[in-house]
Amino acid sequence: MQKRYLGKSGLAVSALGMGCMSLSYGYGPPINAEQGIELIRSAVAQGVTLFDTAEVYGPYLNEELVGAALKPYRHQVVIATKFGISINENNQQILNSRPEHIRQAVDGSLRRLQTDVIDLLYQHRVDPQVPIEDVAGTVKELINAGKVRYFGLSEAGADTIRRAHAVQPLAAVQSEYSMWWREPEEKILPLLQELGIGLVAFSPLGKGFLTGSIDANTTFAENDFRRQVPRFAPAALKANQSLTQLLQSLAAKYQATAAQISLAWLLGQKPWIVPIPATTKLHRLKENLAATTLKLTATDISEMNQALAQVQIVGERYPAELQARVGR
Repeated sequence: MQKRYLGKSGLAVSALGMGCMSLSYGYGPPINAEQGIELIRSAVAQGVTLFDTAEVYGPYLNEELVGAALKPYRHQVVIATKFGISINENNQQILNSRPEHIRQAVDGSLRRLQTDVIDLLYQHRVDPQVPIEDVAGTVKELINAGKVRYFGLSEAGADTIRRAHAVQPLAAVQSEYSMWWREPEEKILPLLQELGIGLVAFSPLGKGFLTGSIDANTTFAENDFRRQVPRFAPAALKANQSLTQLLQSLAAKYQATAAQISLAWLLGQKPWIVPIPATTKLHRLKENLAATTLKLTATDISEMNQALAQVQIVGERYPAELQARVGR
């Protein structure tokens, strides 16, 4: 497995990481703990070193799963987790990045992950009630205390990234980025290039859409997050088939799968971008990791970008209440 550095931080990780959320939460019924542990350990055996979780996934169950799976390999891997979203008595998610909560969240994550240090700690979403300087300062204290190694932000806006970085340098910003969500190219990627910050790309396969396995007739389980997403409404899925048709033609050209083309395209954008595809299946894990061997030239990428520019994507990527948390 190739290695990449997250910006100028010095943090080296595998070129593809693993998003672990779907093992416990978000995309229909979770798999059982034994299957989750087997999948994570298979990823380790195939060279993956970056594993992404969060306290709110489950909630809490995903960190416990990741901690149990990686305990025998702790010094070989990089564990990323997140703070900043609390669950209230009505099971609602509440933004909470008050310094005292950050400290409590980190202690809880350390316990569940069965480790004495978090390698990469993200603020899950920017909390408008807490100045980002206070958040960054609290994480800086945790780094100085040896509980955290590196600091990151998830789905933050450009001004917030710059302000946080001035207090405690960021190793990474995590944002959705893929062939069907390219907004980070406008402001975020140029800023990360300027500041020397890595990008960890979540949902690099468009929450499954870019694999070609989803169409207008696809139905989702009651507890599948995609039921809430406008982009996954039947009319939008039908309209967006032009993108999957393009992917299928590219896959045929390069003798690869649509998922591998999608991941190779992302890897070809910048050397400091690390996608973290998620899966619950061993054969999909193997398929995704094979994308690192698919070598696309600058000309290949340019031709793909020209083709993508002709595709108009229909539907928002989040329902309105969740979109309101993004890019603050």
